[in-house]
Amino acid sequence: MPEMSERSSLPAIDESVDQSIPFADLGLPPEMVRELAKQGITHAFAIQAATIPDALSGYDILGRASTGSGKTLAFGIPLLARISWMHSEPNKPRALILVPTRELAMQVSEGLAPLAHAIGRRVVTVVGGTSMSRQIESLRRGVDVVIATPGRVADLVRQKACDFSDLEVVVLDEADQMADMGFLPEVTALLKLSPPSAQKLLFSATLDGDVDVVIRDHMFEPMRHELEPATSPVDTMEHHVLVVNREDKPTVATQIARRNGRTIMFCRSQLGTERVAENLAARGVNAKALHGGMSQHARTRTMNDFKAGRLDVLVATDVAARGIHVDDISLVVHVDPPEDAKAYLHRAGRTARAGASGRVVTLVLRNQRNSLKRLHQAAGVEATEHHVSPGDDMLMELTGARAV
Repeated sequence: MPEMSERSSLPAIDESVDQSIPFADLGLPPEMVRELAKQGITHAFAIQAATIPDALSGYDILGRASTGSGKTLAFGIPLLARISWMHSEPNKPRALILVPTRELAMQVSEGLAPLAHAIGRRVVTVVGGTSMSRQIESLRRGVDVVIATPGRVADLVRQKACDFSDLEVVVLDEADQMADMGFLPEVTALLKLSPPSAQKLLFSATLDGDVDVVIRDHMFEPMRHELEPATSPVDTMEHHVLVVNREDKPTVATQIARRNGRTIMFCRSQLGTERVAENLAARGVNAKALHGGMSQHARTRTMNDFKAGRLDVLVATDVAARGIHVDDISLVVHVDPPEDAKAYLHRAGRTARAGASGRVVTLVLRNQRNSLKRLHQAAGVEATEHHVSPGDDMLMELTGARAV
């Protein structure tokens, strides 16, 4: 594989200014432009305006932008435009999109399937927890785009149900999360199965560490676009620390959950999400848990209920956080403080999406205050600390909490 050119190591390009341009001016298939317009999407977001022209020109792309910035269309639009005229043989897709979680795979599929249909392309989602036989049958009939988690698509490759020799485009979405989850060996093995000429589009919250190894070994002269510094919080997001007594924490969490509006609460473990969700439900809150130990059917049903407004509170783990892309979430609650700055930013990114405002609060015990301060510093976040008890006016004001 040729070495990356000097261009790829230049300082990050500042994409923070408004570079919005009409999709109609990007030279896309007119069917795609019409479908975007039907969805009310006429102008590109900053990361899209920056990356789509380079991707359409055939360059490998490195993109880093916060969640909610429009990354799915940033890679999906040029991918579909590139393969819009191509025929796919049985078991030989033209494009592969790798994502870390089942939820994110479903989210990407929801975003791209209408555009693919508009140009006569077929999309299949390949994830664990769903019928492998159906996925094999879909591939046998011929699909153009495979959206997959690394483990399941690697299984299909081993069963000779999927052949990547005709790939034109490979996308790595949330590459840093795939590295954190231990997927990089499978990811790199899958990349080696793609033709050297295949275009690589990599999007990630960070572009260092293990992700940098993938960039160095599998990408050729990539164009680099960064929306903002890696630790920069969203401007419209407020951060608060609520210091509580241990015995008050469950009651405070319940009162916050009773607020008006959609709320996401995060716990560290699957057991923790189940306990918190059950505690809330027992106290009359319309809440459910979401974690990796659930079946895909149960996870999909829970997410659909949350998106449709049939569920007020979602209690999730960090693994599930990457796939929760729901508008109008005005509050994120860290019931358990996250393990590191990256997890904090990923959780917090569920609110203040696409220019909306949002608030993030973390419940901490007194002995957790110093470690959380260090975490906020690492994340580039300025948070205001408050000492609260159940029913406090400050608690009500900050979160909209409601007592019994």
